[in-house]
Amino acid sequence: MLSASDRSHSRRDTAALIACVVISVVFLMLSERASQSVSAALRQSVFSPLTWLQSQAELGRTGRVRFRAVAAQRDSAALIAQTVPVLRAENQRLRQLLALSRRVHTRFTAAEVLHQSIASDGRMLLINAGSAAGVNVFQPVISPEGLLGVVASVTPATSTVMTWAHPDFRVSAYAEGGRIVGMVAPSSAGTASEASLEFRAASYRDTLPPGTLILSSGLGGVYPKGIPVGTVTGVAREQLGWERIYSLRPSASPSAVAHVMVLTATADSTIMDAFPSDSILAAARADSLRQVRQQDSLLRLRVGDSVRIWLRDSTARALAGPPQPQPETPAPSATPAGRDSAPTP
Repeated sequence: MLSASDRSHSRRDTAALIACVVISVVFLMLSERASQSVSAALRQSVFSPLTWLQSQAELGRTGRVRFRAVAAQRDSAALIAQTVPVLRAENQRLRQLLALSRRVHTRFTAAEVLHQSIASDGRMLLINAGSAAGVNVFQPVISPEGLLGVVASVTPATSTVMTWAHPDFRVSAYAEGGRIVGMVAPSSAGTASEASLEFRAASYRDTLPPGTLILSSGLGGVYPKGIPVGTVTGVAREQLGWERIYSLRPSASPSAVAHVMVLTATADSTIMDAFPSDSILAAARADSLRQVRQQDSLLRLRVGDSVRIWLRDSTARALAGPPQPQPETPAPSATPAGRDSAPTP
């Protein structure tokens, strides 16, 4: 049997149900305008807390969606930002290579450095140009900075490049200005990870200051004349007062290049005007010549002014005629003191 409290609760529930049904029927019987007015009044009074909770829930859901979108954009931007320096450096090197290709007046083949030819040997490189592209052995390989090496072996699609770090690398070279000629070879004192170059067979009585540019001389028919090889950093050693061997800082780094040029026609060729260093030297010579010409022009102007002044003075003297003699004025006669002069008869 149900207790009195249970019966009272069931009666209240029944009354609430009947009231809800009656209110629902009344709302269904109301017109559209009246039902909208009643709904608005209920939302602003009785159901306002529920409406506020619903709006906050919608804002939270929208905020979470926007947060996910912003987080995804941030991650994408961070990923792109990490690749921007690499792309910028690659674009810069490609622009330099394109500019070099415009200055080189001999046949060449552009190639991309794939990787080292052997995983344990960092002194040989593999490029994606072979005999099908016109590449043969003993053809020089250059980068925008200077000489990189020479082709050692060729397949139809790829080639192996012997860089300047290889112990067998040699190139005939001369110092900037053409006064000292010698041979450039890898340094025997350095290791594979710290490879450098040496300028050998230099006369003992000739000295090279640090910063002197060393260029390929073109002797031997393999390397054209005028390719930068390295820059003098100091004297490495001397041999019994007969020969000085200079240490060089290489112009091109095999570990930094991604695109190279293989010169496929090098016989009796020169690319003296292909590299920025030679362009700078030519500009310096042009500036010096321009200064000499300016000084010569100033000297000519000064000489012309002097001649013009002399001619003007000469013309003025000629127009004035010879100088007229000035009349002599008689000197006053001395009269003795206290005595009148005698009258003239």
